[in-house]
Amino acid sequence: MTERVDVIVIGAGIGGLTTAALLQERGFSTIVFEKNRFPGGSCSAFTNGGYTFDAGASVFYGFNHDDSKGTLNLHTRIFRKLGIELRTIPDPVQIHYHMPNSFEVPVHYDRFRFLECLYQRFPHEKAGIRRFYDELEAVYDILSSLPAGSLEDPMHIAAVGAQHPLKSMSLGVKTLFSMGGTARKYIHDEELLRFIDLESYSWAVQDALGTPLVNAGICLADRHHGGINYPVGGSGVIPAALVKGIEKFGGEVRLGTAVDEVIIDNGRAVGVRLKGGQEVHASAVVSNATVWDTFSRLVTDSRFQVPEGRFVKAPSWFQVYLGVDGRVIPQGFNVHHILVEEWDRYDELGGTIYFSAPTILDPTLAPSGKHTLHLFVTDETWQWERFEPKSQEYRKAKEDYARSLIARTERLLPGLSGAVELMVTATPQTHERYLGRLDGSYGPMLHPGQNVLFKPQNRTPVKNLFMTGDSTFPGQGVIAVTYSGVSCASYIARQLGRPLEYL
Repeated sequence: MTERVDVIVIGAGIGGLTTAALLQERGFSTIVFEKNRFPGGSCSAFTNGGYTFDAGASVFYGFNHDDSKGTLNLHTRIFRKLGIELRTIPDPVQIHYHMPNSFEVPVHYDRFRFLECLYQRFPHEKAGIRRFYDELEAVYDILSSLPAGSLEDPMHIAAVGAQHPLKSMSLGVKTLFSMGGTARKYIHDEELLRFIDLESYSWAVQDALGTPLVNAGICLADRHHGGINYPVGGSGVIPAALVKGIEKFGGEVRLGTAVDEVIIDNGRAVGVRLKGGQEVHASAVVSNATVWDTFSRLVTDSRFQVPEGRFVKAPSWFQVYLGVDGRVIPQGFNVHHILVEEWDRYDELGGTIYFSAPTILDPTLAPSGKHTLHLFVTDETWQWERFEPKSQEYRKAKEDYARSLIARTERLLPGLSGAVELMVTATPQTHERYLGRLDGSYGPMLHPGQNVLFKPQNRTPVKNLFMTGDSTFPGQGVIAVTYSGVSCASYIARQLGRPLEYL
């Protein structure tokens, strides 16, 4: 049997769902195929023992309801366009950093309070701190005034250039610089530069020298404007709301349906072949898989294969999900934390602990008197290959490593080991299995020094085959893949003759 729609999306990650939702609302027929029984990819949630856990993402930009605050507020604008309500709770501190030598920085929504923390620690660098973070503000000011659209669409580029010529030229110049290079123009204290590297590493898994200034301007300035908001009900409500929007306008999301292959005829994508042999044809096919998985698994023609070394392959994660006695969380404790015990190890596997307690904002995620905690560190599949999956040795190794991370986290929460009532663990193999990503990787990143515009856009070498998600511009993170989805939908809509209105 063969079906036909306007657009097929492979993978119900946030980038793919955003693409489908905007196209479906515009009147194009779409189908999203997802091999798992749940949408969202790493921005999903699961329940266990009465607790609701964020599977991955838990820091969310783009939900401010005041359009004058924040870089485009893409999530708010998308859900407004779809007519879907999604409630969120403002988080007053983006991340609380805990570093060696009693160096602590809570990154407040209030920019002045955040900068004051740095001024107090580094009074001799006050002018440099101000100038560096003002550079990020300048990037933010440009980006917040430019509408989201495809950088591959000549009509979009011409329209933006005509309306904002000076800002467009200025942004083009800023793509030539890195966050770390800019910081080192103004700042010289090594401890402060390490903190700035950690600020980059916290979301990009790269130091500041390898992170484009434009990306930093989004993440490190928008937190003081649009702010960080947590969705009521956990991260899984975001993909659920996008699915609801797709279905509201007549589209379809088929969960538990794996795509085996993109069908290519005379160099153009014409549809997909599902596991089981059924074919579905379309005018455009969008892959939400990584660039490596798209061009090794879904597209079998070796001429299109992307070598692993073309990009930096980000590590994967080891994750620990805990249900704990609520008394272990002190009054006034912040939601998100990053713990570095030794500067020499912060960028090694397992060297930095990421930690969140979302029930501080949304207590409905846990039984009364309890909290959910999420600990994770960088990891790689090769560290677990010696174990037989599901074997007793594998389970014991996971538990032992999880217990060691819990013990390290007791620097923040004394008595945590004794407060644990439920523990679930996930290795890089878990990420690879559920997310269908090469080695469970966080995704492809640019090599240090590469211009951010070298990041793949939405078009691919195969005609009518497009990509969205963290393999494409601007990169990793929920708000970044949302932008990628907006860009992809904008380009496809233009090609199919019904351009999207700007959000």
